[in-house]
Amino acid sequence: MDHRPLLRPASVGWSPRARCAILFLVAGLISASPAPAQNAITFVVAATPGTGVDILARVIGRQILANRGTAVVVDNRPGASGNIGAEHVARSRPDGTTLLVAATTFATNAVLNASTLPYNPLKDFTPIALLGTGALCLVVPSSFPANTLQEFIAAARAKPGSINYASPGNGTPQHLAMELVKLEAGIDLFHVPYKGTAGALSDLAGGHVSAMIAPIHTVTPLVSSGKLKVLAVMSPERFPGMANVPTFKELGLPKVQVDVWYGLFAPAGTPAATIARLNKDVNLALNGNGVAENLAKQDIAPVGGSPQVLAAKLQNELDLWPPIIKAAHINAN
Repeated sequence: MDHRPLLRPASVGWSPRARCAILFLVAGLISASPAPAQNAITFVVAATPGTGVDILARVIGRQILANRGTAVVVDNRPGASGNIGAEHVARSRPDGTTLLVAATTFATNAVLNASTLPYNPLKDFTPIALLGTGALCLVVPSSFPANTLQEFIAAARAKPGSINYASPGNGTPQHLAMELVKLEAGIDLFHVPYKGTAGALSDLAGGHVSAMIAPIHTVTPLVSSGKLKVLAVMSPERFPGMANVPTFKELGLPKVQVDVWYGLFAPAGTPAATIARLNKDVNLALNGNGVAENLAKQDIAPVGGSPQVLAAKLQNELDLWPPIIKAAHINAN
């Protein structure tokens, strides 16, 4: 039996021109093959669906999909004051596909739980972009006798410890912000912690507690209905939707500048080129049609900028709160 190949290269009488044509044909087939699909990006949100940070993640995710065709999946992982979601991202592969949409508690938790936190916010994450900020304000019931911040401070100084204030819980950003007000204004207020914002606002509107620091968008309906009144805002400038309400800075308390903020982080070790690409994607998304309008419904102002902007914001928060926590004797429990 003849085991010789049916065709020997030497026996094929292809001319050099024919060989070139075949090579070009093969190259054309290869180049025409579809490129591999871009991996979907997962935005881990350490909160329940429908919250401000969740809505922010979904708005930006939809715009990234529209801009470059990459799907963005929102993975809600609430619990342990945001630590469950943050730890998941910290332990994820640093390839740019699993990212953390963090909120203000990302920094406050790190300060309050420094010895027990399962991750380090500086060492285990790489900043991508500051997504947005929201304004905080001091609100009191409509029945409260003070109509200005100066009157509120005077009433607190007249009877130290007699005015109480609500917060969504011990160690929350709202709690820390009011302790900053106390420290800067030299007043003594009694803290009443609640298990969440809803109960605190309900009792505030009913006059069962006397004051609260809260995000503007959460109190706007109660202010519009006449149940609450805003004495001052904590942003550097007056809030556009409440132009008649002064800032703490205007009223002689320049250090009382606190906001809620949202940032996008990747696991540490993510390549610089990947961070740069994601930063570009986020900035394009924040400038997309209708994005600012959608975020404004949550009273979130888009920010963007370089990763260094977010890095500076995080470091500022980590530096701001330790002396406040120490002065107020606050612990995580």
